[in-house]
Amino acid sequence: MSASYLPYQPEQQFLLPPSLEEWLPQGHLAYYIGDAVDQLDLSAFHARYAKEGPRNQPFHPAMMVKVLVYGYATGVFSSRKIAAKLHEDVAFRVLGAGNFPKHRTLSDFRALHLQELGQLFVQVVRLARECGLVKLGTIAVDGTKLKANASRHKAMSYQRMGEEQAKLESEIGALLERARRTDAKEDAEPQLDIPAELERREKRLEMIRAARERLQARQAEQDTAQGRECGDERQPRHRDGTPKRGRCYKRDFGVPEDKQQDNFTDPDSRIMKCAGGGFEQCYNAQTAVDAEQQIIVAAEMTNNAADNGQLVPMLDAVQRNLNSAPEQLLADAGYRSEEVFEQLQSRATQCLVALGREGREQVRIDAAKYAHSAAMAAKLTSEQGRRAYRRRKAIAEAPNGWIKHVLGFRQFSLRGLEKVRGEWKLVCMALNLKRMCALIAQ
Repeated sequence: MSASYLPYQPEQQFLLPPSLEEWLPQGHLAYYIGDAVDQLDLSAFHARYAKEGPRNQPFHPAMMVKVLVYGYATGVFSSRKIAAKLHEDVAFRVLGAGNFPKHRTLSDFRALHLQELGQLFVQVVRLARECGLVKLGTIAVDGTKLKANASRHKAMSYQRMGEEQAKLESEIGALLERARRTDAKEDAEPQLDIPAELERREKRLEMIRAARERLQARQAEQDTAQGRECGDERQPRHRDGTPKRGRCYKRDFGVPEDKQQDNFTDPDSRIMKCAGGGFEQCYNAQTAVDAEQQIIVAAEMTNNAADNGQLVPMLDAVQRNLNSAPEQLLADAGYRSEEVFEQLQSRATQCLVALGREGREQVRIDAAKYAHSAAMAAKLTSEQGRRAYRRRKAIAEAPNGWIKHVLGFRQFSLRGLEKVRGEWKLVCMALNLKRMCALIAQ
């Protein structure tokens, strides 16, 4: 007796138009993201198209936002892959609702509306608070290094730039001299497209000059912040201009060290040490995470590898996003700074910042010289301080792990600090919505 199978007729056509709600089960992430985006204020997106006229019919911003956010929430960050998913993936087709924008359209929309997408991140954070998922009792701040859309092999040190600039100037001079030779002599020499060679070398020379100027400007800003002035002849000086005693500076004002590097592909990125070892072109992504349900309430970006200058800006970002300050803030030893501790004294938020490696004995503090650090050490050694700080790692580090290992986001698609900041907020918004969907379904 032959087996009896369920009917299978792939050539059978639909007799009635299918309903999109039948394609996905109830409670699917795509439905949640679609409903959430419908509740957000998209007027900033519509304002860009208000003056285009009836002949220009762009894709609806709500659909584009839903598709982009769902792509980031499911680990699809490439505009080409998102465009393919709109044809192949049921969830993407439900959100697209019969629209199939090309990859260039998706990429341009994302690049054009980065500021508006950042504002949506704030709206999602406020929506999470209305849902009771954010309490602002305790938040934890943490930073993580993410690769820039640039190779470290496309970077060059300040010393190498000088050598390469001199070499290119010599080669360009030789090519110009060769171009002035007589036609008779040129016939006897190997054929060479001199205009093309000149253009190639001049283009690279201009790129190196621009990189040197960026390094010099960056160094001048750092020297000014340290109290130096142009023309100080390497001599430390008082505010009134009189020389100080002590060693002279090793470099002239605004002259970088030979090992300082600049990247030609993404000049805003920096060489940073990664957690797994080695050095890469990276950005330092900052997150502030609420302890209630681990919702990211603030997401910022810097190209400085050190975290110690980011604590106050992150606290300000939380204040801007939710119009209120948290009761308590936790941070690891990377945020330790006597100057920052002094600034935090006037804040209503109680801050607990580690002064040494976690799990090791606390470092000794000279209370006479570092009064604010000594006060922080006293708070950390109290029973209440130890109990509160013990939660930091579980609160702050989990979302960064979800972003890298669940979403799979380890490298930015865009270049430039401002664009990367916008993409980072898009990633954090997608993670928040995915987290909110899972929590509400429980």
